[in-house]
Amino acid sequence: MKSQSAGIGFFGLAAMVVGTMIGGGAFNLPGAMAQGAGVGSVLIGWTITGIGMVMLAFVFQFLANTRPELEGGIYAYAKEGFGKFVGFNSGWGYWMSAWIGTVANITLIFSTLSYFFPIFSSEHRTFRLLMSAVVIWGLFWIISRGMREAALLNIVTTIAKLVPIFLFIVLILFAFRIDTFQIDFWGQSGFSWSQVFPQVKSTMLVTLWAFVGIEGAVVLSSRARHKRDVGRATVIGLVGTLVIYMMISILSFGVMTQEQLASLSEPSMAYVLEAVVGPVGATIINIGLLVSLSGALLGWTILATEISYVASRDGVFPKVFNRLNRNETPVSALFITQVFTQLVTIIALFSEQTYLVLSSIAGIAALVPYLFSALFGWKEARRTGARSMLVMSGIATVYAGWLLYASGVEYMLIAMILYAPGVFVFMLAEREQGRPFLSRLQYMIAVVILLAATYGVYGLWTATISL
Repeated sequence: MKSQSAGIGFFGLAAMVVGTMIGGGAFNLPGAMAQGAGVGSVLIGWTITGIGMVMLAFVFQFLANTRPELEGGIYAYAKEGFGKFVGFNSGWGYWMSAWIGTVANITLIFSTLSYFFPIFSSEHRTFRLLMSAVVIWGLFWIISRGMREAALLNIVTTIAKLVPIFLFIVLILFAFRIDTFQIDFWGQSGFSWSQVFPQVKSTMLVTLWAFVGIEGAVVLSSRARHKRDVGRATVIGLVGTLVIYMMISILSFGVMTQEQLASLSEPSMAYVLEAVVGPVGATIINIGLLVSLSGALLGWTILATEISYVASRDGVFPKVFNRLNRNETPVSALFITQVFTQLVTIIALFSEQTYLVLSSIAGIAALVPYLFSALFGWKEARRTGARSMLVMSGIATVYAGWLLYASGVEYMLIAMILYAPGVFVFMLAEREQGRPFLSRLQYMIAVVILLAATYGVYGLWTATISL
């Protein structure tokens, strides 16, 4: 590992938090939120999300400050608090979430490019497949040159992506009309808790994916120049991003009605601005989206590589993830990550799965690490007697549990299909370490995962589960 003086500084860590959170999801917020909720329910949804995510950010800050020796963040917290198998599943789920999210962003990049170049449309799948290989293995080359260098490049893309977003917010503020904003404020049926609750619930998956990446600085904690920067970068990055997200989604209701927003194509932000300033607005946002997605692809690949490397270094992932190159990049973990990214991209480009479906699956896969991080924060708060953190971590735990409920049974079963192969990967890692395959408790957890995954496969096969 490089010296601390050569590590990643505060701005690099903060850019990793902001850069991974603000990817393609930000540019599709107006349409995605409006598909299932009126503006009143969206406001409630953002209030719940804001409280839950800010509490989770404070948990990460607390753990980064009190347990700085736990490198790898959300994987290490689950392992320390609840055992190796739970830690493995947190690392496995987060790793999958990262590269599935990368695939989602690649599909959105091609959809955006088709606005300028029709050859990137879905009809030209072979061309899109070739270009996906260029993107995926181009990322491999960039990151293999050095993790710190890649993080510095991420700072540049993060700054660049914020420019069109701020321009959008300014222009929408001038175009905002209160009478448009008030149309169907609680949906077409008016206000009633029986109508509002499902609407609020529908916003949860959208907001979840929008904030996946909050842990970016924590995952890179082993490469931080100063450990104290990890927590600060997490909280500051989260609060800034939350304000941006709320303004994008809520102000759009003052330009177009819920029905109009829900019918927009991806990325919906482009078409909202197009309604305000004409085609030049869509062009500006689409260019900004391409920059944003490029940075998100870089950030997510870095995080996927780092989490699998740290887990392998600890003997929880197989040893094959543990090789460094001369630039101290975990090149084997990076290579394996890109192979899986490429395989899933092939499936995505030759199927009808959309960006929203892929991003929702990625968000659900990340929920397990979030839940166990919040629970570990609660345990540490009890151990240290930090009463305020006991409350904050409790709220963060309830929020993560609420997200699991709000995601729905279908997405949870899909997540279990993804977690199921991990049981056998963990057994391989245990065999390499000369340890018994599974303890009694681990065996029970593994059986639950495999049974749920089997039911999920059956549901997809018989079409009783649809996404």
